[in-house]
Amino acid sequence: MKILVAVKRVADYNVKVRAKSDNTGPDLANVKMAINPFCEIAVEEAVRLKEKGIATEIVVVSIGPQTAQEQVRTALALGADRGILVTTDTDLESLAVAKCLKAVCDNENPDIVLLGKQAIDGDNNHTGQMLGALTGWAQATFASELSIDGDSATVVREVDAGLQTIQIKLPAIVTADLRLNEPRYASLPNIMKAKKKTIDSTTPADLGVDVAPRTTLLKAEPPAERQAGIKVEDVAQLVDKLKNEAKVIS
Repeated sequence: MKILVAVKRVADYNVKVRAKSDNTGPDLANVKMAINPFCEIAVEEAVRLKEKGIATEIVVVSIGPQTAQEQVRTALALGADRGILVTTDTDLESLAVAKCLKAVCDNENPDIVLLGKQAIDGDNNHTGQMLGALTGWAQATFASELSIDGDSATVVREVDAGLQTIQIKLPAIVTADLRLNEPRYASLPNIMKAKKKTIDSTTPADLGVDVAPRTTLLKAEPPAERQAGIKVEDVAQLVDKLKNEAKVIS
């Protein structure tokens, strides 16, 4: 079984991202970058499936600037077998990413594609679903448990009402939720081994994909600063302030 795992280069989740001074977008200059946390969970799940003897090959793919090779190498150090980097300096929209992944799927013919449920920069939660529509494959989003038996997979999904268990036929698209697993740290020997693993490079044009953006970012600005709170002596004072100052009750 071949597993294709998509990873995205994003600002490290510990970094507080600020808007540029001209409000044209986020300021990522000299910001630490990392694998999107949900994508890292997807990599970990693929590695665990290989350790169980279910998967035979893990191919990790990233779409972005040449510097995204760093995140591909990290995924290789975590246990992936080889990497693919689709290089582009265009700020890709979800549909463009899904089209690139569809082209990679056509070339690689994976049995299952694992993705993070969303990226922490755009928070769109689009790509997995769009890829499912483009490929016509079964899809299971927000996965918190995954088990594979032959040509089918059983997935426990996190939904608003609780948990939903579904069975899907392979090939399929599965997007990883937070509770699917806890990613491991890459060991030093594996980091050294990853330097020798293959990363194939291609471009959206080579894949026959048009990645021109369909939308234009007009403005990016930080959220409004929260005002300091106050302490009240008792419930009566609280009600008085809600009524007369905040005017949220009458």
